[in-house]
Amino acid sequence: MKKLRLKIIASLLLLFFSVLGWSQNPVVDSLKNVLKTSMSDTTKVRVLNAMANTLKELDPQATTSYARQASKIAQPIRFYFGLAEAAMNQGNANIILSQYKIALTYFNQAETHYKKQLDRTTTDDQLQKTKNGLARAYASMGVVYSEVNNYSIALHYYFKALKIYQEINNQKSVSKAYNNIAVVYKSENQLEKALVYLKKALSIQQKLHEPTFGVTLMNIGQVYFEQGNVKQAFQYYSKAQKELESNQNDRNHALLQSYWGDYFKKQNDIEKAFVYYQKSLTAYENLQNPFGAALALYNMGELYFELQKHNDALTYAQKSLDLAQSIGVIDQTIHSEKLLSDIYSAMNNPAKSLEHYKGYVAARDSLTNEDNNKKFLRAELNYEFQKREAILLEQNKRQNLFTWFIVIGGLLLIGLVFVTYNRLQIKRRLTLQKEVAEYEQKALHLQMNPHFVFNCLGSISSFIVQNGADLAIMYLSKFSKLMRLTLEYSKGSLIPIDKEIESLQNYLELEQLRFNNKFEFRIGVSPSIEDDMALPPLLIQPFVENAILHGIVPKDGNGNIDVYFNLIDNQLICTVTDDGIGISKSMQMKENSVKAHQSMAMEITKKRLEIIESKTQQKADVRLEEIRNEKNAIAGTRIVISLPVQYLDIKPRT
Repeated sequence: MKKLRLKIIASLLLLFFSVLGWSQNPVVDSLKNVLKTSMSDTTKVRVLNAMANTLKELDPQATTSYARQASKIAQPIRFYFGLAEAAMNQGNANIILSQYKIALTYFNQAETHYKKQLDRTTTDDQLQKTKNGLARAYASMGVVYSEVNNYSIALHYYFKALKIYQEINNQKSVSKAYNNIAVVYKSENQLEKALVYLKKALSIQQKLHEPTFGVTLMNIGQVYFEQGNVKQAFQYYSKAQKELESNQNDRNHALLQSYWGDYFKKQNDIEKAFVYYQKSLTAYENLQNPFGAALALYNMGELYFELQKHNDALTYAQKSLDLAQSIGVIDQTIHSEKLLSDIYSAMNNPAKSLEHYKGYVAARDSLTNEDNNKKFLRAELNYEFQKREAILLEQNKRQNLFTWFIVIGGLLLIGLVFVTYNRLQIKRRLTLQKEVAEYEQKALHLQMNPHFVFNCLGSISSFIVQNGADLAIMYLSKFSKLMRLTLEYSKGSLIPIDKEIESLQNYLELEQLRFNNKFEFRIGVSPSIEDDMALPPLLIQPFVENAILHGIVPKDGNGNIDVYFNLIDNQLICTVTDDGIGISKSMQMKENSVKAHQSMAMEITKKRLEIIESKTQQKADVRLEEIRNEKNAIAGTRIVISLPVQYLDIKPRT
């Protein structure tokens, strides 16, 4: 039932399309009265869009009709915000109708209209409203790609929406974006990442006293349950129970009862499992929700079957199948047909067992066909995405060229003085770019210095001579991986933080082998670090190398090295800490050859930091300090590297 339950939790987490729980007919009637008395076209557009938005889940066809009327009025007067809202309403209606390609077309139109509106925005309030709309368009695109299981592109758009929501400080929508990102990670079975973003959403909801707080608690518990962490699942289910009861959230409370049934079933407390499955069934029946009722009936039938109470199992399984078929839910039909086939087989009724097995196969084939159709649609949407990105890139190039032509033409008209100044600026910029490239390449190649390479090869040779073939192979494998990573990362100016950590991990493991486990190390990352944050490649390694060679190696006994990445006051802070001999004593012990190599490495690294600071106009520096214990004796060294926060756009996998 994993796929079926995934659809249920996704429906709860994708909060961009939540609807009001009471009847909307009075709202529509009231808006119709307003429409009759409206004089201005912009007011008519707003009212029509409000009517379309109100009906988007109750009557998608009516939503489309009202949105078209709004678009028809808004077009001649170039009311771009009204056009964008109309496109959003039509896109939402088509998502409800499972017309994903059409929905995506409308969301693309909405993006275009919102961007045009940004150019005409004159007040902070309008700017906030328009940016919020643009973020909703990106989030809706993410929903479309998530629905067709193209999770990579879905993440791409969810992160774009998240950045805008954070920029305009719309914390409520930030929490929704975190929820949607969690859905994608859960769909990809990356449960740890799903938990990270669910807890980020939970933190915001708690501060804002959001009614969705209980739903997020429940979903965190469900993820823990899938991980097999029943203790944490119990704690979060209990908190969710209290929250959902206080907010009278009947639909989600019904689902929680089903989760409780699963929990007690796993704990082999069959009596309580029955109680909660029955509570879930009663709640869904009161809500007139056949989808949830079919699932609850199936759960009870399955439980009776496991207890070999075949007659009771048969009753519930048949009711589940009847409901599933009546509402056309193929997933539930598959599971109910299979359960009925198994029950009849256990009751020695092969004819009925075969009949339902055939029903199971037919439903399964139907689902396979549906999945195949989704695959074709996913491929088509992926192609459209790539084509659109290529067009946008070309448009940006043309816009940049056009801008340059205007700038150059203006400079030519200004006169000789400004032309001379411009040439000096261009020369300075080219010199700086050349210097950046040279120093970055020097810094990267310095990691591969011959001294280090020869030491590694010598260690491998020593392992082989001492019959340590396994250690030699392991060392050689890690050494070759570090070489490959270094060459790979030298291609770009920025890499994701997790890639830098991978390189550091490999390097430290290599040095552990080389120095016979003389030190232990830990690499930690603060939860505030986002997946798309980046830094220059291999910037931290020289500091770690210093900690090993000049802090730990000369020390009597073993040592420890800690590397930690944190986000403080919009600065990316990396701290390298060792419990070695300290800076002062290390300076006295350095040999000339090693000293020359290390001073060169540090000089180049400091120059890279200066260039980063110049390019970003933000702080980028390094601070070294000795650590002293309570007796004021030297207990190690701490290096703090401060970098500006930079982002690497998440490119979808194709």
